[in-house]
Amino acid sequence: MGVATAPSGPASESDRTGPGRAHWLRVARETADDLATDAVAREQAGKAPFDEVSRLRESGLLTLLIPAEFGGGGSDWPAAYAVVREVAAADGAIGQLLGCHYFLSWSARFFTEPSLAAHVEQQSSAEQWCWGGGFAHQELPLTLARTAGGFVLDGRQTYATGVLVADRLAVRAVRADTGEPLAITVDPARHGVVIDSDTDTFGQRLAAGGSVEFDAVRVSADDVLGSLSADEDVLSPLAAMASPVGRLLSVQLCLGMAEGVLAEAREYSRAGHSPWHPAWPVGSPQDPHVLSIYGELTLLTRSASALADQALAAVHGGLARGADLTYDEYAEISVLVAMAEAAASRAVQESTSRALDIIGARSASSRLGFDRFWRNARTHTLYEPVAHRLRDVGDYFLNGAHPPFVLPV
Repeated sequence: MGVATAPSGPASESDRTGPGRAHWLRVARETADDLATDAVAREQAGKAPFDEVSRLRESGLLTLLIPAEFGGGGSDWPAAYAVVREVAAADGAIGQLLGCHYFLSWSARFFTEPSLAAHVEQQSSAEQWCWGGGFAHQELPLTLARTAGGFVLDGRQTYATGVLVADRLAVRAVRADTGEPLAITVDPARHGVVIDSDTDTFGQRLAAGGSVEFDAVRVSADDVLGSLSADEDVLSPLAAMASPVGRLLSVQLCLGMAEGVLAEAREYSRAGHSPWHPAWPVGSPQDPHVLSIYGELTLLTRSASALADQALAAVHGGLARGADLTYDEYAEISVLVAMAEAAASRAVQESTSRALDIIGARSASSRLGFDRFWRNARTHTLYEPVAHRLRDVGDYFLNGAHPPFVLPV
């Protein structure tokens, strides 16, 4: 079961000057194959993924979304989604790390003026930055206070992907005087930034998650990208697209992990005995239990993939509309992504859990590493629950209510 080809859509200038989606999908597959060779050992070691980021950097995948005129890959979101899905099939944690990087490195285009966004992308490309952090709402928000020379940032972000290996952080902060939420970029080497590897999750251990303490960190006006207010009078429909664009990365991550575990289980089934009927020969297609489970999981995953393709086409079309996008169109796109989120979450949880049933008691062996798929999937779906997304779908269907502006964790 391979990654579905990304649907075509309106081509941007960067699309025409970059190497093309087929090139990046080929690079992603080569990178995924490389990651798969030592995935179990790396996951069990649980070290910060500096080496893995180096592999992504050397492949050119970190700059895939940056325009070719700035030295980047000149590709688009359909290609980025396909890349994340391919990498996640081999290593879900690195898939999450890469997806977070794509979202944060592109965020200036959503929230700030074009000239500043171009400057950020030029720097990111020239210095091959890996981005970490996140814009999700926190109970105790970071605070940004104005000073004579700019701003100072204080507070603690308790969980953020990629911060252990990031060259640039992108975070959400609330202005102390107005309460407005803002998107901020911060150099992690700046005085007052302390990164703590205190995240002790049972899965996604190579996503480089951790906490970040900001103690009177100086922030310039150019480091403030723009508003994250959910007020439709402040946030344009195009800026609001940050929500479905980011959440569709979660969909691709889930689908990649579901496809990855099924591919590995299939190889094991073809090479081994049935866990229920040892008399059947190696690779036998006769085991009805195994066939039924594969049938159900294939149906779940392919159905979720079809919804994801619809959502992807809608997101790509919405971005192509640019400033002409309306809030009604944004709402339709957001609902499609929410449905894809729910379907992909169910597919990955079912696939990673029931794949263990396919293998049987031997799946309990840490040497085989099948448990990493379940732990990675369950950790991600705990951080990105879909219950609220289902409610949003129902409210839109029944009452025509626009879904809220919610950024991914």
